[in-house]
Amino acid sequence: MVKSMEDRLRKALRSAGAVRTRELEQAGITRTQIVRLVSAGKLQKIGRGLYASADYQGTEHSALVAVAKRAPKVVFCLLTALRFHEMTTQSPFEVWIAIANNEHPPRLDDPPLRTVRFSDSSLRYGVEVRKVEGVALRITSPAKTVADCFKFRNKVGLDVALDALRDALRERKATADELWRCAKVNRVANVMRPYLEATV
Repeated sequence: MVKSMEDRLRKALRSAGAVRTRELEQAGITRTQIVRLVSAGKLQKIGRGLYASADYQGTEHSALVAVAKRAPKVVFCLLTALRFHEMTTQSPFEVWIAIANNEHPPRLDDPPLRTVRFSDSSLRYGVEVRKVEGVALRITSPAKTVADCFKFRNKVGLDVALDALRDALRERKATADELWRCAKVNRVANVMRPYLEATV
């Protein structure tokens, strides 16, 4: 019986680095068994209602994985996306997420979130899906991230937006055309134009 439970656990963890309580229950593991597996060191709790294998080693993106597992519709953006795409040396204290104008922000105890609202078109355009630790993360592309930084320059600072623009072009993370298209989607083309022309 123990062996079959451990088999179910292995199967549940095989496809993803982290699993929610609900996913373990769907695999046939009860909440009582989850507690026993954690106590026995065969499963580790990495967040509220979030578990991973005993040998799980988190990465610098583990906080994003934890958010994505519990709020899969959010889009990682701005400073978090800059860090993910290695377009900044800053390591933001909060995880920056975008949600639709009519959505409620997710309620998570940890990690701390910074929520911004995007229009429907802005929330759909320039969003990539990246797999990290077996979990799909929705994150703005480098070009969209730069345009977002200009749109939300009052939140992140114009200096951050300008550095992101220079890094995106210098490191070939985005082309001028991609940046221009994203600027138009975000309605910041007039703001970005002089900086883009000066940089190209």
